[in-house]
Amino acid sequence: MTTQDQSEIFNGTASVAFKDARSIDGTDTRAVPAFVLGEELAALAEDDPRIVVLTADLGRSNRALDFAARWPDRFFNVGIAEKNMITTAAGMAAAGNIPFAATFGSFAALLCAEQIRTDCAYPDLPVRVVGHHSGMSMGFYGTSHHSLEDIGMMRTIADLTVVSATDANHLRALLRLSLDHPHAMYLRLGRGRDPEVYDRVPELTLGRAHTLRDGNHLTIIATGSEVHPALDAARLLAERGVEARVVDMWTIAPLDREAVLAAARETGAVLTVEEANITGGLGSAVAEVLADTGISTAFRRHGVPDEHVPVGPPAGLYAHYRLDADGIAAVAEELLEGSPR
Repeated sequence: MTTQDQSEIFNGTASVAFKDARSIDGTDTRAVPAFVLGEELAALAEDDPRIVVLTADLGRSNRALDFAARWPDRFFNVGIAEKNMITTAAGMAAAGNIPFAATFGSFAALLCAEQIRTDCAYPDLPVRVVGHHSGMSMGFYGTSHHSLEDIGMMRTIADLTVVSATDANHLRALLRLSLDHPHAMYLRLGRGRDPEVYDRVPELTLGRAHTLRDGNHLTIIATGSEVHPALDAARLLAERGVEARVVDMWTIAPLDREAVLAAARETGAVLTVEEANITGGLGSAVAEVLADTGISTAFRRHGVPDEHVPVGPPAGLYAHYRLDADGIAAVAEELLEGSPR
């Protein structure tokens, strides 16, 4: 009997190595967002019988099987039927449960946009749609598996909360926060091998970003997988005499407008960084705040331009689009060339 389970490839444990020399290798799977999901939810379910978990045949890739091992009667593998999974989750939420429905970000946000809007957000049901392996993390699988439009699409849906996990500890905080959130939520997870930014589980408040580094020459507002390279870029810039503030804008809808306005007023320029299409994404959200308030500042959106990215290893794609530390630092310097320090 054949199987469609390709989790070993997606997890990076297969004999075929879909990476290059610059890709992160040997990362403990317990320390990356895609792999603490099931473990954390299983622990939370001990005290909260409302939690149920659904997946579309990707229980190994998102580690939902860690939840299934402890709570088999509260775990549902719907097979490769993502739209049905979201609608099923909505029905469970209507019955008083808190469902977490997890699949690749490209499938969750793009394929299931109608179900998220009409079945979850419109009736205001507490469904948590988990889009993992977002951005370009599945580089070799091409456009069908790249999730670059999800931020722009999800943040335009009324009554849908959109958040982005920075690392494993941050994901744990998001999952805990979500339990008392009464509305539908889209949780965006990174490439599954995100380096640590938070050395402990942080305290989170929706609508309030975290300033991770202070500076007065410019502010780098990053989200998700781009927060860590943004911090590295700030250190590179400091060596060149440029002090960059770094803001983790993990809360995309609602956006932290005050953090954006403070950056514009207190620093010389604002640079947004995201592993996503810049059309309609985080950069657009920040630009809307600046435009609405009439604040004038040097500003640039940095991410993937409005194009379909090439097929290739993720690390190579990050370098190609200057979404690594060196690239972000170079873009920041370009922005500052016409801005007084």
